[in-house]
Amino acid sequence: MEIEAEEEEQVATEPPKIHRLEESVVNRIAAGEVIQRPVSAVKELVENSLDARSSSINVVVKDGGLKLIQVSDDGHGIRYEDLPILCERHTTSKLSAFEDLQSIKSMGFRGEALASMTYVAHVTVTTITKGQLHGYRVSYKDGVMEHEPKACAAVKGTQITIENLFYNMTARRKTLQNSADDYSKIVDLLSRFAIHHMNVSFSCRKHGAARADVNSVSTASRIDAIRSVYGVSVARSLMKIEASDKDPSSSVFQMDGFISDSNYVAKKITMVLYINDRLVDCTALKRALEVVYAATLPKASKPFIYMSIMLPPEHVDVNVHPTKREVSLLNQEIIIEKIQSVVEWRLRSSNETQTFQEQAVEPSSSSQMVSRKDSNQNPSPSAASKLHKVPVNKMVRTDSSNPAGRLHVYLQPDPRGHLERNASLTAVRSSVRLRRNPKETADLTSLQELIDEIDGNCHSGLLDIVRHCTYIGMADDVFALLQHDTHLYLANVVNLSKELMYQQVLRRFAHFNAIQISEPAPLKELIVLALKEEEDPECSVNHELNEKIAEMNTELLKQKAAMLGEYFSIHIDNDGNLSRLPVILDQYTPDMDRVPELVLCLGNDVDWEEEKKCLQVISAALGNFYAMHPPMLPNPSGDGLQFYQKRKPFRNPEESTSCNTGDDDVMTENEIEHELVAEAENAWAQREWSIQHVLFPSMRLFFKPPNSMATNGTFVRVASLEKLYRIFERC
Repeated sequence: MEIEAEEEEQVATEPPKIHRLEESVVNRIAAGEVIQRPVSAVKELVENSLDARSSSINVVVKDGGLKLIQVSDDGHGIRYEDLPILCERHTTSKLSAFEDLQSIKSMGFRGEALASMTYVAHVTVTTITKGQLHGYRVSYKDGVMEHEPKACAAVKGTQITIENLFYNMTARRKTLQNSADDYSKIVDLLSRFAIHHMNVSFSCRKHGAARADVNSVSTASRIDAIRSVYGVSVARSLMKIEASDKDPSSSVFQMDGFISDSNYVAKKITMVLYINDRLVDCTALKRALEVVYAATLPKASKPFIYMSIMLPPEHVDVNVHPTKREVSLLNQEIIIEKIQSVVEWRLRSSNETQTFQEQAVEPSSSSQMVSRKDSNQNPSPSAASKLHKVPVNKMVRTDSSNPAGRLHVYLQPDPRGHLERNASLTAVRSSVRLRRNPKETADLTSLQELIDEIDGNCHSGLLDIVRHCTYIGMADDVFALLQHDTHLYLANVVNLSKELMYQQVLRRFAHFNAIQISEPAPLKELIVLALKEEEDPECSVNHELNEKIAEMNTELLKQKAAMLGEYFSIHIDNDGNLSRLPVILDQYTPDMDRVPELVLCLGNDVDWEEEKKCLQVISAALGNFYAMHPPMLPNPSGDGLQFYQKRKPFRNPEESTSCNTGDDDVMTENEIEHELVAEAENAWAQREWSIQHVLFPSMRLFFKPPNSMATNGTFVRVASLEKLYRIFERC
């Protein structure tokens, strides 16, 4: 028994025998390194599509990629002769010798991606090359074809389908059960590809979903690509940055990109880094930039960074990571230091300050109700302090749901309550019918071109202001005060209303309700009246010429009456009388004193021969007519009241000295034409009510602000809460 125990002990102490692993085991281990999770497979396939010079890449994912990954492109395809070795390990068209790695420009080069997928999933390839009448479909397993390629119908390019990923790796599959997390990684990957490869359109969606989560189109602008993928809020907070070095003794590189300023708010850093058009990670550069942001903007959130660095191919070692996620650079420390200094200078030279989000404020009635309810429950003091404590620099002084934040609260109440009237029953019914049964617009190409110009020329930043601003009050006769987030703006209501009316005329084309004029107005008299208003008082008036112009324009408009009535609801009868005008915005009636100007414009300025110009000028004329101009009567508030004082009759100075100047003269001098003042006050009050209750609500729904409004003074930022707070903070 002792001898047997000694023999067993001797066997146990011998070193284990080394043996060669089976090729299938080796390949599966290697596949687990290259394809770590579904997003790794998507990255490899998309990079192959980009190497194939594709202009469109579509990705479909099911269960986070574990059940299905389908990548379709319109690239050059795969030759029929290459299909047998397509999925063998280390087969590639990117290089032939190891020395080729020194000048490699493609994203793939090892020939491991497709081979690795066949060892851990079921792979099907459908492809067609230029000039072929049909494509071929073939399935692969463990690096080899399962059957001969079968002829099939195919569209240009290649479609690779990966099914049941990690079906034979139980432990790996169990760790990847959270499909939502993996799908979000795939969406993030496609988003990063989309903002760099601007000439390629990308889409990514879940299997069976109608809407794509990534849907980018080819564009010529990097900032437009970022805006379409990451949104307007990210794009408007970015600054362009550039750095370069051409000194061979230190480093040779060129970098351009975009970095976020202090207005950007995020909880984690987003860094999109491309080196020689290859999507990679660089931990050292990422940490260096995080240090710059933390030192320069201590209270700022994590940044958004997009950088594209170009170096000579021989200065980059791409073969340092199984998934090609990382690369090694020559003179990496010098390059990082120079980029770091440029980013720091750009941040310090930026004069922007941080924007704080608007605090949600409950209406006063609701607040009182909540406070009564809370008082009955006796909450703890700590909970109450957490509920109500808001940083002072984030407090917003106005709220659209609480009228107490508007200027009207601090002014004397206006007794004219009849101004805030509801729309008539007829107008409401017609509006509801229009919304329930939207009619098709007249089939005019020129009209659609004008609408497309409005949509294409829309300023995204101003659109955000218009959609989410709070109306505060009128600053003067032309400018209104608006608040957006923590910024205060002056907005030119004349320009805004003119452009809004123009856009609404085009969008409501041929489908207007009508304003019936109580007494039809003769066109000839209206045109003569408009011509008199345009005359220079110092020049002699040629009444015969005015009459002739009025007659000619009246005849012209009578000839065009059918078109004006059908398309614009401007009704002119056979006698040349204007009887009806269109309704552009419900609950708003234009200033009828401007009708002569409108009629003269229709007669003089419209090019009736060219369709597009004709529709554009008529719409612009209606937009100007319906715009909320200041009333023609001067504003009686403040200094404007002097225009309504009655003038004293002229007296001889000698008589005035000899006569007794009593109280009668004082009363005569200060007499006010009260009826005219009441008319003016009513007109100005009506205009302000329309601006607050009609113009701005309509703008939030329909208005597309053109790019020109960002520079022509229509919007002027006059105050910023954060800047004021910083000033007080230093005091």
